[in-house]
Amino acid sequence: EEVFRPVQKNTAKSKVKLNVLYEDENVIFLNKPVGMLSQKANREDTSLVEYLIEYLLDSGQVTREELKTFHPAVCNRLDRNTSGIVAGGKTLSALQILNEMFRTRSLEKYYLCLVSGKIKDGQRICGYLKKNTKTNKVSVTKEKRETKEALPIETEYTPLFVSDHVTLLKVHLITGKTHQIRAHLSSTGHPIIGDSKYGNPKVNSIFRKKYALKYQLLHAWKMQFPKREDALAKVSEKELTAPLPEGFTTIIKGEGLEWEPGIQEG
Repeated sequence: EEVFRPVQKNTAKSKVKLNVLYEDENVIFLNKPVGMLSQKANREDTSLVEYLIEYLLDSGQVTREELKTFHPAVCNRLDRNTSGIVAGGKTLSALQILNEMFRTRSLEKYYLCLVSGKIKDGQRICGYLKKNTKTNKVSVTKEKRETKEALPIETEYTPLFVSDHVTLLKVHLITGKTHQIRAHLSSTGHPIIGDSKYGNPKVNSIFRKKYALKYQLLHAWKMQFPKREDALAKVSEKELTAPLPEGFTTIIKGEGLEWEPGIQEG
């Protein structure tokens, strides 16, 4: 006998207004808020991908029929409590090109973060990152240990503003590994403020009391595109920036760091 089963919809359960930074028929770039998953971790999760599908269905850019053969998706994963730019592909070719750009690092990625301590000079730091899958935590060493799992990483940073005890950094993510910026900066003695995994509990406690801060002050801020003549031709040599979350801006001002995007970029 025929049993009726409801169709599993790969869409969001509730409406969320997405912050679209740029879109054309091939690609979409979103400003992900803190607290949202980039992609599902468990089956029952609702992530940015589901909200994106819902948005594309609502705006008539995709039909449920088309979703059976191709699923628009995101190409870069930000940690749940990291805000900022997430790139998505609406077509298979755009998705493949974007993924390739991330893999070959031809797409330049810049982050903003507030770290503990004074950093007066910019630096390009290298190291080795090893992931512990049980704890979902990574460790960073300067020298390569005798282990195959350790991956080479490279992070470049420029101080934008320095106060007595905190520094606003612009970070150029050269390699893009799990928790790279968070763990790499922490290994230099300048952890990101609010980071419960790699941060300084004492510093975090001060900021929690002062600003009710519950997440790391790390934001995927800017993407710079290389010259393209394919499905990404419309973003060829463009620069996209994602405005900082209000809470981050409040803390920057509260700490006396008068910085406005676009006025000074280091």
